[in-house]
Amino acid sequence: MLHCSHISAVFIALGLALVVSASSISKQWARAPSGSRSVIVQMFQWNWDSIATECQTFLGPAGYGFVQVSPPQEHIVGSQWWTDYQPVSYNITSKRGNRDQFRNMVSACHAAGVGVIADTIFNHMTGSDSTTGIAGTSSTHYNYPGIYQSSNFHHCGLEPNDDIVNYASRIEVQTCELLNLADLATDTDYVRGKLAAYANDLISLGVDGFRLDAAKHIAATDIANILGRLNSRPYVTQEVIWGSGEEIQPPEYLINGDVQEFRFASTIRDAFSGGGISNLQNLDNKGWIPSNQANVFVANHDTERNGGSLNWNSPSNTYINAMVFSLAHPYGTPSILSSYSGFTNTDQGAPNNGAGTCSATGGAGGWLCQHRLTSISGMVGFRNTVGTASMTNWVSPQSQQIAFGRGSTGFVAINNGDTTWTMTFTTSLPAGTYCDVISGTSSGGQCTGLGVTVGSGGTFTTSLQPRSAIAIHTGSKGTGSGPGSGPVPVSFAQTATTTFGENIYVTGSIPQLGNWDPASSLLLGTASYPVWTLTVNIPPNTTFQYKFIRKETNGSVVWESDPNRQDTVPASGTQTLTSTWR
Repeated sequence: MLHCSHISAVFIALGLALVVSASSISKQWARAPSGSRSVIVQMFQWNWDSIATECQTFLGPAGYGFVQVSPPQEHIVGSQWWTDYQPVSYNITSKRGNRDQFRNMVSACHAAGVGVIADTIFNHMTGSDSTTGIAGTSSTHYNYPGIYQSSNFHHCGLEPNDDIVNYASRIEVQTCELLNLADLATDTDYVRGKLAAYANDLISLGVDGFRLDAAKHIAATDIANILGRLNSRPYVTQEVIWGSGEEIQPPEYLINGDVQEFRFASTIRDAFSGGGISNLQNLDNKGWIPSNQANVFVANHDTERNGGSLNWNSPSNTYINAMVFSLAHPYGTPSILSSYSGFTNTDQGAPNNGAGTCSATGGAGGWLCQHRLTSISGMVGFRNTVGTASMTNWVSPQSQQIAFGRGSTGFVAINNGDTTWTMTFTTSLPAGTYCDVISGTSSGGQCTGLGVTVGSGGTFTTSLQPRSAIAIHTGSKGTGSGPGSGPVPVSFAQTATTTFGENIYVTGSIPQLGNWDPASSLLLGTASYPVWTLTVNIPPNTTFQYKFIRKETNGSVVWESDPNRQDTVPASGTQTLTSTWR
């Protein structure tokens, strides 16, 4: 859930002295994911059987290092996604599956070379007066039979419901309730023992790390004490949302491990939404969490719903280009969100009862499957190849165009502007023919996407189309479909009269248009209404079929009449497809 900082009952009187004393206890936990595969994919609301399959069939082969899974403990009954974040017991039974399914999922992911990070809730229990858990456990707000009673919770005395009012108050943020959720007394030995026992149980099932939900609402020293009771040294990343002028700040939590840097998401949102991306070169100089302990993301399950970041519905390919940037830039350990459509309804739970399904390169059945997009999975390989290499050859001729290298192994260029960018780029790459991993994959010396020829001086020339990117690295070489050219921007201009609440979408036979899945169709914009417009980057020379659909206010879908429309994308330049609803 979206929780601001979570510091368990550390009082001001103990202050910095506790932070200092805790550092010697918990410094051992402060480590980034190890190994050459450090990219985390958050498989939001996927069930355990589906994640097991996806680890084997895609995540492992694509080079993902870790999968972050939903909270595995028993929670309240309900279809909404946030019910997963209201635990009633520490039984490993949830909407995602039971204990055996969880254990099997971890084993399957490990066999594919993918570690498992469990979303973990130390801060609270439920927010309801009387609840029943997914496995049948009954409880009330402050009474969880066999686990907790009223004395195991903070009661800060604020009327009418103990909720946090003043985020500038450390005591209030860490001892009052977040959205009426029963706030655990993590400053007590009993509660710390229960939480550590739960974490150790997950470790016994093979879990490699924890994402600590609502960490800002627990004292950093409370977390340090709990981690000090664990039987192994897991990776830890903590949800600590920065707030201007707030007393609790993210650096306090570095003693425990990584910290999620929410300022990265909001900065990327503003930059790619028109503010300009040329100021994104030196992110380590912004006063944020140091790069080696920052966990960064373009969007997570909260921010895609609350406007705190870009999301799948962001216009003009900005969301995809921003994720390309996050995987190319050396700052932080990146997490990629893989979610589902329909999050404009902020409560909506997962489709298909949590059984995740994807097409070969994208979403299916309401799942977006961002992790399977060629542009994203290709950049995972890019990051694995460049490793910790420093940034080189930065160039930015204008505010919406940037290019840079990573040592002598990778180079990326992003055109977030509205005009074509033609330039001769200088890289530190050895001469050769490379496969653009944004548009294709390489095998046996051949590239399914665009080819880029780097000369003996490390240079290549390309025309980068509006709102597109190109990325090459030494681990992906091969002859492609047009040296140095980028995908073609295809603009749809559909004249359609609608009533309030109705919207026009396009879908079609290729992944870029959702593979005929209405749930993955693309929304057209209304700036020129009644002409609905959208620009989509599609590989050159691609032949595809498509149709427009109208989504009604009740969620039903109306398809325009037959036959299917058809188009072949030109080899270069741009293309506009003008039509009228039929």
